Amino acid sequence: IFHANSGNKEITWMMLEAGAETDVVNSVGRTAAQMAAFVGQHDCVTVINNFFPRERLDYYTKPQGLDKEPKLPVKLAGPLHKIITTTNMHPVKIVLLVKENPLLAEVEALQKCYRVLDLICEKCMKQKDMNEVLAMKMHYISCIFQKCITFLKEREDKLDGFIKSLLKGRDKDGFPVYQEKLIRESIRKFPYCEATLLQQLVRSIAPVEI
Repeated sequence: IFHANSGNKEITWMMLEAGAETDVVNSVGRTAAQMAAFVGQHDCVTVINNFFPRERLDYYTKPQGLDKEPKLPVKLAGPLHKIITTTNMHPVKIVLLVKENPLLAEVEALQKCYRVLDLICEKCMKQKDMNEVLAMKMHYISCIFQKCITFLKEREDKLDGFIKSLLKGRDKDGFPVYQEKLIRESIRKFPYCEATLLQQLVRSIAPVEI
């Protein structure tokens, strides 16, 4: 908690990677993220809220229960973890991270990845200490992966075409309509209607015309 309050993002990240627990509370019942937010260290809050231990992803690289095959091939765990832990959630950034890795930029690989993301999203919502922020993030990345699959299957220019669609502005003012619709669609498809975060997002976005 002390390092989160100090505002040092790098040390906060190093401590998380070393195994620091994000849900441990101090003497007044506050987590490190809550204390960092209280003192205005929002960069550290972002680091903590975006942290997802590699071990939690590696769980899916091993067959579970009656499964004969793992849900996620080992070779995809590293590239997927890089995307999961990024703090830049711009859809173009996520598509570029997919595009730059040949292991990810294939239909079958993305199908496996988005299904794992959906499982993580479900786990985040159903665990004792519900994490709506992480659940929404996993769902959002899953939606972008599914759209990547559509472009890989249907467009000759593949992910380049997806990036162009996201960046293209409408004629009258340059506003990226396709990007806006994609983000709104991902929010609308979030499967846990009771989530406070979802309700806040809907209240904020619904009255605003594209």
